[in-house]
Amino acid sequence: MELDKYTETLRTDLLAAAALGDEHTRQTAEALGKTAEASARLMLLTALSDFAAEISNDLDGHTVTVRLDGARAHADVRRDLPTVDSGESEAAAAEDYPTMDDVSGEVRRVTLRLVEQIKERAEDAANNSGVSLNSWLSQAVQGALREQMRKDRGWNN
Repeated sequence: MELDKYTETLRTDLLAAAALGDEHTRQTAEALGKTAEASARLMLLTALSDFAAEISNDLDGHTVTVRLDGARAHADVRRDLPTVDSGESEAAAAEDYPTMDDVSGEVRRVTLRLVEQIKERAEDAANNSGVSLNSWLSQAVQGALREQMRKDRGWNN
């Protein structure tokens, strides 16, 4: 789903209202419109995510998630992972699912765009940990994925 058509409508409506004013009002509306687009995109994603959560509650054995890729929202429907029965060990339940330690392969380059303040904080955290920003970000992603796998499996440890 392309979100730009929705955020552009907001910006167009703002500019149309400002057209009634003077040049300064129109310039202010243009600046506000650009800023409001990012906020509107986030609100749309939040609304879509909440809607996906409602749908997930109604589906038996499936979860719907929404992710943002640039200006496009994508919905993913996934079959829920099995939960651990009281007599079954975590290792037995996870046999068919690789752990983060099992993942190996070719290293791929990715471009990550961060707000300046977040990048600076990440650089500080990396320096405090004694690793490069690249290594720190890689470790952060691995930790987040590990945590997501735990949540998906219904494990708290």
